[in-house]
Amino acid sequence: MKSLFGLWQKSLTAQLLSWMLVALFASQAIGLVIMWDYLQADLRASARAELSNRAAAVSRLVETAPDELRYDLIRISSTDTSRFWISDGRPVALDQWVQQAFAQFQIPLGDMLSDEDRVDNATSLPASADAQYFLDGATWTMPATGQAELPVMARYLDFAKRSGAGVIVPLDDGQVLNAAFYKAINPSIWRTHVPLSLTLTAILVSLVGVLTVRRIASPLRQLTKAAETLGRGEPVAPLRESGPEDIRRMTIAFNSMQERLHRFVADRTRMLAAIGHDLRTPLTTLRLRAELVEDPELQDRMLETIDEMQAMTESTLSLASQETSAEQTRTIDLSALVESVCDDLAELGQPVRFVPSERLNYRCRPEGLRRVIRNLIENAVRYAGGAEVRLVVEASTVKILVEDDGPGIPLGSVEEVFAPFFRLEGSRSRETGGIGLGLSIARAIARQHGGDIILSPREPGLQAAVVLPG
Repeated sequence: MKSLFGLWQKSLTAQLLSWMLVALFASQAIGLVIMWDYLQADLRASARAELSNRAAAVSRLVETAPDELRYDLIRISSTDTSRFWISDGRPVALDQWVQQAFAQFQIPLGDMLSDEDRVDNATSLPASADAQYFLDGATWTMPATGQAELPVMARYLDFAKRSGAGVIVPLDDGQVLNAAFYKAINPSIWRTHVPLSLTLTAILVSLVGVLTVRRIASPLRQLTKAAETLGRGEPVAPLRESGPEDIRRMTIAFNSMQERLHRFVADRTRMLAAIGHDLRTPLTTLRLRAELVEDPELQDRMLETIDEMQAMTESTLSLASQETSAEQTRTIDLSALVESVCDDLAELGQPVRFVPSERLNYRCRPEGLRRVIRNLIENAVRYAGGAEVRLVVEASTVKILVEDDGPGIPLGSVEEVFAPFFRLEGSRSRETGGIGLGLSIARAIARQHGGDIILSPREPGLQAAVVLPG
């Protein structure tokens, strides 16, 4: 049940069809409840009008036919739902007449229409109908509108809970023509054609709904996939502008947005590259002039400052160029990538331990992720003296965890450390604190993959988690 509800929540088609069918069945049910009594009344009125018309026609035939043909006319006038018989003109009680009608319906129609004696137990009555059922609700009535004109002395009655009706027509010779109609009206909607009609309507509505939703959902799925791909930093071909007007306009807006983003990033990168190139010339000039300084101590300080400016310039350009990295996205074994980074650092003598994990195929830019993992491990080794690295796969994310037992980071600074040139270490020495762009570059690469880097304090130490979409 949970899986079905989950599918219903995720599927636009399932939700739309469900509400369409609920609205269909609710409207049909309300309409049937309102119209059911009217429908039954119309059926009864139609049956009584038809009975009166046939009784009038049969009475005229009987009055004009020879006596020897009267029986045959009466016999062939009967149907599955009607019976005719002639009796003398003496008044008859209501219950007695109903019992005579029941006896007439007990005679199979085939026996009435055939002159030969037949052994046929089939009757026009349902198994539940008996004489007492015919007497239930029996009453004298008035002629209904729309009936044929019958003699003023004609009498009308209902029986069998208004499922049956009768007409007593006086004839010219003093006898009377008795006409009885009986047809059980379905007491339940489910015994009528309504369920079949409703089922066919629901199927037709479902087909139309599926086609409509697919026409809407197909461009939306393409747009979702393109947005996810763009969020990972991969190139996306312009989407085909199709579907309803609202969907088409949204696709046009997405294509325009993508084009503007690429143009903005490309322009910014070209501008920063030009600035970086132009900065190299004055830095080189400063370095040459510093070489001419005779005071060795002053010269060393000047060269150190120039080297720091050079490193900051190169790091800034590296940070700005992450969005336009030329590295292609491909599928790799992420566990093997993380393990190889740990092995490389361990061979350099750094205390790094990798917790083995299962093979995981993942689509990414391997060199970019390698740089992120290496930066986090080197920070842990520099400030905590060691690191433990492991890969955790969750329902919708993949996490690369780098944990240490060092002093950690104050809770109020876990976001500040990602700011460019921010350093917790107070000195400006590159040996103790670096430039302050490592985490900024690492987070830029992670977000380029559609993920992020999250720092969480431990007791003791710090956990750095590279969170990537699954």
